[in-house]
Amino acid sequence: MKKIIKYVIADILRNKIVIAYTAFLLVMSLSVFNLEDNASKGLLSLLNVVLLIVPLVSMVFSTIYMYNSSEFIELLVSQPLKRRTIWLSLFSGLAVSLSLSFFIGAGIPILLYQPTPTGIMMLITGLLLSVIFVAIALLASVTTRDKAKGIGKVILLWLYFALLFDGIVLFLLFQFADYPLEKAMVGVSALNPVDLSRILILLQMDVSALMGYTGAIFRNFFGTQLGVMLAFLVLVTWFVVPLWLSLRKFNSKDL
Repeated sequence: MKKIIKYVIADILRNKIVIAYTAFLLVMSLSVFNLEDNASKGLLSLLNVVLLIVPLVSMVFSTIYMYNSSEFIELLVSQPLKRRTIWLSLFSGLAVSLSLSFFIGAGIPILLYQPTPTGIMMLITGLLLSVIFVAIALLASVTTRDKAKGIGKVILLWLYFALLFDGIVLFLLFQFADYPLEKAMVGVSALNPVDLSRILILLQMDVSALMGYTGAIFRNFFGTQLGVMLAFLVLVTWFVVPLWLSLRKFNSKDL
């Protein structure tokens, strides 16, 4: 298992796309921190990059990598290796590589310019988002044989998590404006790891007052130690469940 993980990590870290992704994050992070007179404003500017670019690259790159590695996977399956070991090794290699790219590109500048609880929260959520969307990409790739359909599926999933989910929530809030849905929004936020990460970071920035009564409810729940622990438990669940489902599918899949 260790040999497969090392091979996958070495292969991915040499990939030009991953190098470009790391360089983009590094240039963007250094730019926002140096252009803003206040490091906290730079962190807020970096927030959208973390919440949009990291999931997109993690999903699309992981999906393409899995399809391009189909022959390598078939070779591994023909060896006396358990399928569970092969799949977890591929996941670990992808997750470690993309997390390392995020840490070098955005994590190091955050630790240099804003080593505050808010900066640490953004670093942790960024790493978790990288792992979560790698797991979702593996589930999408193993359930779809056609490469074009698989890539299309992950792009639609990214659009849902990044854009459509917020639109659906706003639509429901407007439609049921006469009902007290603010507390229900705490539970709804768990249905989207991107939204949950955004809430955790914004509450650390102490800008929840701009969110009105809903922000006060989020602060009362996620502002406590128990709330933060539950939020991270939900984020961990977001990569454990897709990984488990993809592993079950891979174990029974006819290659």
